[in-house]
Amino acid sequence: MSESVDVLVVCDERMLPHYAHPGDAGADLRSAEDATIPAHGRLLVATGVAIALPDGYVGLVHPRSGLALKHGITVLNSPGTIDAGYRGEIKVTLQNTSPIDFQIAVGDRIAQLLIQQVSRARFVPVLHLPESHRGDDGFGSTGKK
Repeated sequence: MSESVDVLVVCDERMLPHYAHPGDAGADLRSAEDATIPAHGRLLVATGVAIALPDGYVGLVHPRSGLALKHGITVLNSPGTIDAGYRGEIKVTLQNTSPIDFQIAVGDRIAQLLIQQVSRARFVPVLHLPESHRGDDGFGSTGKK
């Protein structure tokens, strides 16, 4: 994406989304508040930023792999969707899958924000769908191995 994205920093400039390494797809989102996610619980965490995406783009909020592996912290509705028309503060619903409370401090990296271009479908009602190799085989249709 070569377009810039306007970012309103609601609380502190340190909250500005940041790519940790060249080539990273996700920019880190940070917590704007001290919080505790209770064991096996969930919590809505403010990031201190609001963005203005251009029409035709979406922000997708993904979990951070290190938090998931080391502490069982994930984004509950992963990926969270930020529509181009949304202008409010980005907040992340974090879930703690572990049996231990998890502490978050202001400035901690809690999620990743990916910006992607989207295609809008034109849905056309039909009487029948065309055949395919898979057909209507769903969950588990390819087996375990």
